[in-house]
Amino acid sequence: MSRFLNARYETLEPYTPGEQPKNAGKLIKLNTNENPYPPAPGVVAVIDDRKLVDLKLYSDPEAAALTEAIADFFGLRKGQVIAGNGSDEILAFIFMALQGKSGKVYYPEISYSFYPVYCDIFGAKGIKVPLGADFAVEPADYFHKDGTIVITNPNAPTGRALSRAEIESILEANRDNLVVIDEAYVDFGAESAVGLIGRYDNLLVVQTFSKSRSLAGARIGYALGNEAVIADLNRIKFSFNPYNLNRLSILAGIEAIKDRAYFEETRGRIIKTREAFTAELSALGFHVLPSKANFVFAASDRISGGAYFAALRKFNILVRHFDDEKIANYVRITIGTPKEMRSLIAATKQILESGAAASEGLNG
Repeated sequence: MSRFLNARYETLEPYTPGEQPKNAGKLIKLNTNENPYPPAPGVVAVIDDRKLVDLKLYSDPEAAALTEAIADFFGLRKGQVIAGNGSDEILAFIFMALQGKSGKVYYPEISYSFYPVYCDIFGAKGIKVPLGADFAVEPADYFHKDGTIVITNPNAPTGRALSRAEIESILEANRDNLVVIDEAYVDFGAESAVGLIGRYDNLLVVQTFSKSRSLAGARIGYALGNEAVIADLNRIKFSFNPYNLNRLSILAGIEAIKDRAYFEETRGRIIKTREAFTAELSALGFHVLPSKANFVFAASDRISGGAYFAALRKFNILVRHFDDEKIANYVRITIGTPKEMRSLIAATKQILESGAAASEGLNG
Protein backbone atom coordinates (compact mmCIF):
# COMPACT_ATOMS: atom_id res chain seq x y z
CA MET A 1 0.00 0.00 0.00
CA SER A 2 1.10 3.57 -0.55
CA ARG A 3 2.07 6.06 2.14
CA PHE A 4 -1.03 8.08 1.22
CA LEU A 5 -3.62 5.54 2.33
CA ASN A 6 -5.70 6.56 5.34
CA ALA A 7 -4.61 4.43 8.27
CA ARG A 8 -8.21 3.33 8.98
CA TYR A 9 -8.17 1.34 5.73
CA GLU A 10 -4.83 -0.43 6.22
CA THR A 11 -6.50 -3.61 7.47
CA LEU A 12 -9.52 -3.46 5.16
CA GLU A 13 -10.28 -6.80 3.51
CA PRO A 14 -12.09 -6.04 0.24
CA TYR A 15 -14.99 -8.01 -1.12
CA THR A 16 -13.89 -10.82 -3.44
CA PRO A 17 -16.18 -11.14 -6.47
CA GLY A 18 -16.69 -14.42 -8.27
CA GLU A 19 -14.18 -15.15 -10.98
CA GLN A 20 -14.88 -13.49 -14.33
CA PRO A 21 -12.66 -15.32 -16.85
CA LYS A 22 -11.15 -13.05 -19.49
CA ASN A 23 -11.44 -15.79 -22.11
CA ALA A 24 -14.50 -17.84 -21.19
CA GLY A 25 -14.22 -20.01 -24.28
CA LYS A 26 -16.02 -23.29 -23.65
CA LEU A 27 -16.39 -22.72 -19.92
CA ILE A 28 -19.76 -23.39 -18.33
CA LYS A 29 -19.94 -20.43 -15.96
CA LEU A 30 -22.05 -21.26 -12.90
CA ASN A 31 -20.18 -19.25 -10.28
CA THR A 32 -21.69 -15.74 -10.16
CA ASN A 33 -25.48 -16.22 -10.21
CA GLU A 34 -25.97 -14.61 -13.60
CA ASN A 35 -29.12 -15.35 -15.57
CA PRO A 36 -28.51 -17.87 -18.38
CA TYR A 37 -31.12 -16.20 -20.61
CA PRO A 38 -30.78 -12.91 -22.53
CA PRO A 39 -32.55 -9.72 -21.46
CA ALA A 40 -36.12 -9.02 -22.59
CA PRO A 41 -36.34 -8.37 -26.35
CA GLY A 42 -37.29 -4.73 -25.79
CA VAL A 43 -33.99 -4.10 -24.03
CA VAL A 44 -32.01 -4.83 -27.18
CA ALA A 45 -34.47 -3.03 -29.45
CA VAL A 46 -34.49 0.23 -27.49
CA ILE A 47 -30.74 0.84 -27.76
CA ASP A 48 -30.33 2.20 -31.28
CA ASP A 49 -27.80 4.52 -32.93
CA ARG A 50 -29.61 7.65 -31.73
CA LYS A 51 -29.50 6.49 -28.13
CA LEU A 52 -25.78 5.83 -28.50
CA VAL A 53 -25.23 9.35 -29.83
CA ASP A 54 -27.09 10.66 -26.78
CA LEU A 55 -24.29 9.33 -24.60
CA LYS A 56 -22.64 12.73 -25.08
CA LEU A 57 -25.29 14.05 -22.66
CA TYR A 58 -25.55 13.42 -18.94
CA SER A 59 -28.19 11.00 -17.76
CA ASP A 60 -31.22 12.05 -15.73
CA PRO A 61 -29.94 12.26 -12.13
CA GLU A 62 -33.36 11.23 -10.83
CA ALA A 63 -33.71 8.36 -13.33
CA ALA A 64 -37.35 9.47 -13.23
CA ALA A 65 -38.68 7.28 -16.03
CA LEU A 66 -37.07 4.19 -14.50
CA THR A 67 -38.19 4.86 -10.93
CA GLU A 68 -41.72 5.51 -12.21
CA ALA A 69 -41.69 2.18 -14.08
CA ILE A 70 -40.47 0.38 -10.94
CA ALA A 71 -43.10 2.10 -8.80
CA ASP A 72 -45.81 1.12 -11.28
CA PHE A 73 -44.70 -2.52 -11.27
CA PHE A 74 -45.00 -2.71 -7.47
CA GLY A 75 -48.01 -0.45 -7.06
CA LEU A 76 -46.03 2.16 -5.14
CA ARG A 77 -45.51 5.92 -5.42
CA LYS A 78 -42.45 7.27 -7.19
CA GLY A 79 -41.22 8.78 -3.92
CA GLN A 80 -40.99 5.28 -2.48
CA VAL A 81 -38.32 4.22 -4.99
CA ILE A 82 -34.63 5.03 -5.45
CA ALA A 83 -32.49 3.55 -8.23
CA GLY A 84 -28.77 2.97 -7.98
CA ASN A 85 -25.70 1.64 -9.75
CA GLY A 86 -26.47 -1.94 -8.84
CA SER A 87 -27.95 -2.90 -5.48
CA ASP A 88 -24.39 -2.77 -4.12
CA GLU A 89 -24.46 1.03 -4.35
CA ILE A 90 -27.84 1.16 -2.62
CA LEU A 91 -26.50 -1.08 0.14
CA ALA A 92 -23.43 1.13 0.47
CA PHE A 93 -25.67 4.16 1.03
CA ILE A 94 -27.59 2.21 3.69
CA PHE A 95 -24.48 1.14 5.59
CA MET A 96 -23.11 4.67 5.28
CA ALA A 97 -26.11 6.65 6.48
CA LEU A 98 -28.73 4.41 8.09
CA GLN A 99 -26.85 2.81 10.98
CA GLY A 100 -29.25 4.28 13.54
CA LYS A 101 -28.13 6.03 16.71
CA SER A 102 -26.11 3.05 17.93
CA GLY A 103 -24.02 2.66 14.79
CA LYS A 104 -24.70 -1.09 14.93
CA VAL A 105 -25.67 -3.29 11.99
CA TYR A 106 -26.89 -6.85 12.57
CA TYR A 107 -26.68 -9.45 9.79
CA PRO A 108 -26.34 -13.24 9.47
CA GLU A 109 -22.85 -14.58 10.12
CA ILE A 110 -22.98 -16.40 6.77
CA SER A 111 -24.45 -14.08 4.16
CA TYR A 112 -23.47 -11.61 1.47
CA SER A 113 -19.80 -10.98 2.16
CA PHE A 114 -20.04 -7.30 1.22
CA TYR A 115 -21.79 -6.54 4.54
CA PRO A 116 -18.68 -6.72 6.77
CA VAL A 117 -16.72 -4.77 4.14
CA TYR A 118 -19.27 -1.96 4.24
CA CYS A 119 -19.13 -1.95 8.03
CA ASP A 120 -15.36 -1.50 7.89
CA ILE A 121 -15.53 1.22 5.24
CA PHE A 122 -18.28 3.27 6.90
CA GLY A 123 -17.35 2.75 10.52
CA ALA A 124 -20.38 0.71 11.53
CA LYS A 125 -20.18 -1.90 14.26
CA GLY A 126 -21.06 -5.07 12.40
CA ILE A 127 -22.62 -7.79 14.55
CA LYS A 128 -22.83 -11.24 13.01
CA VAL A 129 -25.84 -13.26 14.12
CA PRO A 130 -25.27 -17.04 14.16
CA LEU A 131 -27.42 -19.19 11.91
CA GLY A 132 -29.63 -21.99 13.16
CA ALA A 133 -29.79 -25.61 12.14
CA ASP A 134 -28.82 -26.33 8.53
CA PHE A 135 -27.88 -22.67 8.02
CA ALA A 136 -31.38 -21.30 8.64
CA VAL A 137 -31.94 -17.65 9.59
CA GLU A 138 -33.92 -17.74 12.86
CA PRO A 139 -36.30 -14.73 13.11
CA ALA A 140 -36.29 -14.67 16.93
CA ASP A 141 -32.55 -14.04 16.88
CA TYR A 142 -33.30 -10.59 15.43
CA PHE A 143 -36.00 -9.54 17.90
CA HIS A 144 -35.51 -6.37 20.00
CA LYS A 145 -32.14 -5.31 18.64
CA ASP A 146 -30.55 -1.89 19.09
CA GLY A 147 -29.42 -1.16 15.57
CA THR A 148 -30.12 -1.63 11.88
CA ILE A 149 -30.89 -5.17 10.71
CA VAL A 150 -29.87 -6.40 7.25
CA ILE A 151 -31.03 -9.80 6.02
CA THR A 152 -30.60 -11.26 2.56
CA ASN A 153 -33.75 -13.17 1.67
CA PRO A 154 -33.28 -15.71 0.20
CA ASN A 155 -29.94 -15.77 1.95
CA ALA A 156 -26.68 -16.10 0.05
CA PRO A 157 -24.89 -18.40 -0.41
CA THR A 158 -27.34 -20.84 1.19
CA GLY A 159 -30.50 -20.07 -0.82
CA ARG A 160 -32.71 -20.55 2.25
CA ALA A 161 -35.63 -18.11 2.62
CA LEU A 162 -37.78 -16.63 5.34
CA SER A 163 -41.53 -16.37 4.81
CA ARG A 164 -43.25 -12.98 4.70
CA ALA A 165 -44.81 -13.76 8.09
CA GLU A 166 -41.36 -14.39 9.58
CA ILE A 167 -40.09 -11.09 8.18
CA GLU A 168 -43.12 -9.33 9.64
CA SER A 169 -42.33 -10.78 13.07
CA ILE A 170 -38.87 -9.17 12.87
CA LEU A 171 -40.42 -5.84 11.85
CA GLU A 172 -42.91 -5.99 14.72
CA ALA A 173 -40.15 -6.65 17.24
CA ASN A 174 -38.02 -3.76 15.93
CA ARG A 175 -40.39 -0.83 15.47
CA ASP A 176 -37.59 1.62 16.31
CA ASN A 177 -34.97 -0.03 14.09
CA LEU A 178 -34.61 -0.05 10.33
CA VAL A 179 -34.98 -3.54 8.87
CA VAL A 180 -33.40 -3.99 5.45
CA ILE A 181 -34.45 -7.02 3.41
CA ASP A 182 -32.02 -7.60 0.56
CA GLU A 183 -34.10 -9.42 -2.05
CA ALA A 184 -31.55 -9.93 -4.81
CA TYR A 185 -32.86 -13.48 -5.40
CA VAL A 186 -36.48 -13.18 -4.29
CA ASP A 187 -38.02 -13.69 -7.74
CA PHE A 188 -37.01 -17.36 -7.84
CA GLY A 189 -39.59 -18.61 -5.36
CA ALA A 190 -39.41 -16.65 -2.10
CA GLU A 191 -42.07 -14.35 -0.66
CA SER A 192 -41.24 -10.67 -1.10
CA ALA A 193 -41.63 -8.22 1.77
CA VAL A 194 -42.70 -5.40 -0.57
CA GLY A 195 -46.34 -5.92 0.40
CA LEU A 196 -45.46 -4.93 3.98
CA ILE A 197 -44.10 -1.48 3.09
CA GLY A 198 -47.44 0.25 3.61
CA ARG A 199 -47.68 -1.05 7.20
CA TYR A 200 -44.09 -0.64 8.38
CA ASP A 201 -42.15 2.61 8.04
CA ASN A 202 -39.07 0.77 9.34
CA LEU A 203 -38.90 -1.55 6.31
CA LEU A 204 -36.56 -1.04 3.37
CA VAL A 205 -36.52 -3.61 0.54
CA VAL A 206 -33.54 -3.77 -1.83
CA GLN A 207 -33.76 -5.50 -5.20
CA THR A 208 -31.75 -5.75 -8.42
CA PHE A 209 -32.09 -6.19 -12.16
CA SER A 210 -28.98 -8.39 -12.23
CA LYS A 211 -30.59 -11.77 -11.58
CA SER A 212 -34.21 -12.25 -12.65
CA ARG A 213 -34.07 -9.56 -15.34
CA SER A 214 -30.79 -10.64 -16.97
CA LEU A 215 -29.08 -7.25 -16.62
CA ALA A 216 -26.07 -7.95 -14.41
CA GLY A 217 -23.85 -5.92 -16.74
CA ALA A 218 -26.19 -2.92 -16.73
CA ARG A 219 -25.74 -2.37 -12.97
CA ILE A 220 -29.26 -1.44 -11.89
CA GLY A 221 -30.43 -1.80 -8.31
CA TYR A 222 -33.17 -0.10 -6.33
CA ALA A 223 -34.72 0.26 -2.91
CA LEU A 224 -38.39 0.45 -1.97
CA GLY A 225 -39.72 1.82 1.28
CA ASN A 226 -41.10 4.68 3.30
CA GLU A 227 -40.77 8.03 1.51
CA ALA A 228 -38.77 9.59 4.35
CA VAL A 229 -36.21 6.76 4.26
CA ILE A 230 -35.96 6.98 0.46
CA ALA A 231 -35.44 10.75 0.81
CA ASP A 232 -32.53 10.03 3.18
CA LEU A 233 -30.96 7.75 0.59
CA ASN A 234 -31.44 10.37 -2.13
CA ARG A 235 -29.70 12.93 0.10
CA ILE A 236 -26.68 10.63 0.19
CA LYS A 237 -26.86 9.83 -3.52
CA PHE A 238 -26.96 13.48 -4.58
CA SER A 239 -24.05 14.20 -2.24
CA PHE A 240 -22.00 11.39 -3.70
CA ASN A 241 -22.82 10.59 -7.34
CA PRO A 242 -25.98 12.21 -8.77
CA TYR A 243 -25.46 10.71 -12.25
CA ASN A 244 -25.14 7.21 -10.89
CA LEU A 245 -27.10 5.46 -13.67
CA ASN A 246 -26.04 5.86 -17.27
CA ARG A 247 -28.51 6.60 -20.07
CA LEU A 248 -28.41 3.11 -21.59
CA SER A 249 -28.97 1.36 -18.28
CA ILE A 250 -32.01 3.55 -17.59
CA LEU A 251 -33.49 2.61 -20.98
CA ALA A 252 -32.69 -1.06 -20.48
CA GLY A 253 -34.25 -1.10 -17.03
CA ILE A 254 -37.50 0.46 -18.24
CA GLU A 255 -37.92 -2.11 -21.00
CA ALA A 256 -36.98 -5.01 -18.73
CA ILE A 257 -39.52 -4.19 -16.04
CA LYS A 258 -42.27 -3.45 -18.59
CA ASP A 259 -42.06 -6.95 -20.09
CA ARG A 260 -43.81 -8.92 -17.36
CA ALA A 261 -44.50 -11.91 -19.60
CA TYR A 262 -40.82 -12.44 -20.43
CA PHE A 263 -39.90 -11.98 -16.76
CA GLU A 264 -42.38 -14.63 -15.68
CA GLU A 265 -41.31 -17.03 -18.43
CA THR A 266 -37.57 -16.92 -17.75
CA ARG A 267 -37.78 -17.05 -13.98
CA GLY A 268 -40.20 -19.96 -14.29
CA ARG A 269 -37.71 -21.81 -16.47
CA ILE A 270 -34.95 -21.27 -13.92
CA ILE A 271 -37.13 -22.49 -11.05
CA LYS A 272 -38.06 -25.62 -13.02
CA THR A 273 -34.41 -26.31 -13.87
CA ARG A 274 -33.39 -25.76 -10.24
CA GLU A 275 -35.87 -28.30 -8.95
CA ALA A 276 -34.88 -30.90 -11.51
CA PHE A 277 -31.17 -30.32 -10.86
CA THR A 278 -31.65 -30.49 -7.09
CA ALA A 279 -33.34 -33.87 -7.45
CA GLU A 280 -30.52 -35.22 -9.64
CA LEU A 281 -27.75 -33.94 -7.38
CA SER A 282 -29.54 -35.32 -4.31
CA ALA A 283 -29.79 -38.69 -6.03
CA LEU A 284 -25.99 -38.67 -6.24
CA GLY A 285 -25.82 -38.40 -2.46
CA PHE A 286 -25.34 -34.64 -2.12
CA HIS A 287 -26.95 -32.67 0.67
CA VAL A 288 -28.65 -29.77 -1.12
CA LEU A 289 -30.14 -27.01 1.00
CA PRO A 290 -33.73 -26.01 0.13
CA SER A 291 -33.25 -23.09 -2.26
CA LYS A 292 -35.55 -20.27 -3.31
CA ALA A 293 -32.79 -18.58 -5.30
CA ASN A 294 -31.23 -19.05 -8.74
CA PHE A 295 -28.50 -21.21 -7.19
CA VAL A 296 -28.13 -24.17 -4.88
CA PHE A 297 -25.75 -24.82 -2.00
CA ALA A 298 -24.57 -28.42 -1.90
CA ALA A 299 -22.14 -30.72 -0.09
CA SER A 300 -21.17 -34.37 -0.30
CA ASP A 301 -19.60 -36.72 2.23
CA ARG A 302 -17.67 -38.29 -0.66
CA ILE A 303 -15.72 -35.22 -1.72
CA SER A 304 -14.82 -31.94 -0.05
CA GLY A 305 -16.10 -28.66 -1.36
CA GLY A 306 -12.63 -27.56 -2.43
CA ALA A 307 -11.89 -30.83 -4.20
CA TYR A 308 -15.26 -30.82 -5.97
CA PHE A 309 -14.71 -27.21 -7.09
CA ALA A 310 -11.26 -28.10 -8.46
CA ALA A 311 -12.48 -31.29 -10.15
CA LEU A 312 -15.34 -29.49 -11.91
CA ARG A 313 -12.86 -26.90 -13.14
CA LYS A 314 -11.05 -29.67 -15.02
CA PHE A 315 -14.34 -30.24 -16.86
CA ASN A 316 -14.43 -26.51 -17.72
CA ILE A 317 -17.26 -25.91 -15.24
CA LEU A 318 -16.97 -22.99 -12.82
CA VAL A 319 -18.85 -23.01 -9.51
CA ARG A 320 -18.21 -20.99 -6.33
CA HIS A 321 -16.34 -22.24 -3.29
CA PHE A 322 -15.82 -20.26 -0.08
CA ASP A 323 -12.94 -20.62 2.35
CA ASP A 324 -15.02 -19.96 5.48
CA GLU A 325 -14.50 -23.03 7.65
CA LYS A 326 -18.21 -23.36 8.45
CA ILE A 327 -19.15 -23.75 4.77
CA ALA A 328 -15.91 -25.04 3.29
CA ASN A 329 -17.45 -28.40 2.44
CA TYR A 330 -20.11 -26.73 0.26
CA VAL A 331 -20.15 -25.26 -3.21
CA ARG A 332 -22.63 -22.76 -4.59
CA ILE A 333 -23.90 -23.67 -8.03
CA THR A 334 -25.71 -21.15 -10.21
CA ILE A 335 -28.66 -22.53 -12.15
CA GLY A 336 -27.87 -22.33 -15.86
CA THR A 337 -29.69 -23.79 -18.83
CA PRO A 338 -30.95 -27.38 -18.65
CA LYS A 339 -28.11 -28.39 -20.98
CA GLU A 340 -25.51 -26.79 -18.71
CA MET A 341 -26.91 -28.51 -15.64
CA ARG A 342 -26.92 -31.88 -17.42
CA SER A 343 -23.25 -31.32 -18.22
CA LEU A 344 -22.52 -30.66 -14.54
CA ILE A 345 -24.38 -33.80 -13.47
CA ALA A 346 -22.47 -35.87 -16.03
CA ALA A 347 -19.17 -34.41 -14.83
CA THR A 348 -20.10 -35.06 -11.21
CA LYS A 349 -20.82 -38.71 -11.94
CA GLN A 350 -17.42 -39.08 -13.58
CA ILE A 351 -15.70 -37.33 -10.67
CA LEU A 352 -17.32 -39.60 -8.10
CA GLU A 353 -16.81 -42.77 -10.13
CA SER A 354 -13.17 -42.01 -10.94
CA GLY A 355 -12.13 -41.98 -7.32
CA ALA A 356 -11.18 -38.31 -7.50
CA ALA A 357 -12.96 -37.79 -4.20
CA ALA A 358 -10.84 -40.38 -2.43
CA SER A 359 -7.60 -39.20 -3.95
CA GLU A 360 -8.25 -35.56 -3.03
CA GLY A 361 -9.41 -36.41 0.47
CA LEU A 362 -12.34 -34.94 2.35
CA ASN A 363 -10.29 -31.94 3.39
CA GLY A 364 -9.55 -31.01 -0.20
